[in-house]
Amino acid sequence: MLSRAPLIPFLATTQPDRSRRFYEDVLGLSLVADEPSALVFSAGGGTLRVSKVKQFTPAPHTVLGWQVESIRRYARWLTDRDIQVLRFEGMPQDDLGVCVFPNGTQVVWFKDPDGNMLSLTELAGSWDASDEPRPSIA
Repeated sequence: MLSRAPLIPFLATTQPDRSRRFYEDVLGLSLVADEPSALVFSAGGGTLRVSKVKQFTPAPHTVLGWQVESIRRYARWLTDRDIQVLRFEGMPQDDLGVCVFPNGTQVVWFKDPDGNMLSLTELAGSWDASDEPRPSIA
């Protein structure tokens, strides 16, 4: 039943002003609303909600990512915006921080101002999430 419902990802921020600048000005997402409880952005045809919280400990793993083409172009785009690409010991990452997995999928990681770990992924092969049918809302 939910397989066709649009997904609404949530993140947390203790620094809403910094988060707004990061997601809107640095990453280029469109702000839909600045609500008392959350910043709401338009992202990839859906909605990203960044909840305003008093306390928060970031997860030690990726919590949000985007599927992209030409990941090296995006990795350069991140560094051009002074976003530090993360490097992990034991991961085969190139000079741009891109990790190529055995199946050919490529990933680069970075963090938002609250320490949420984000990623960009260029998938290998022919599978593409955009191939999934989109629900129509009538």
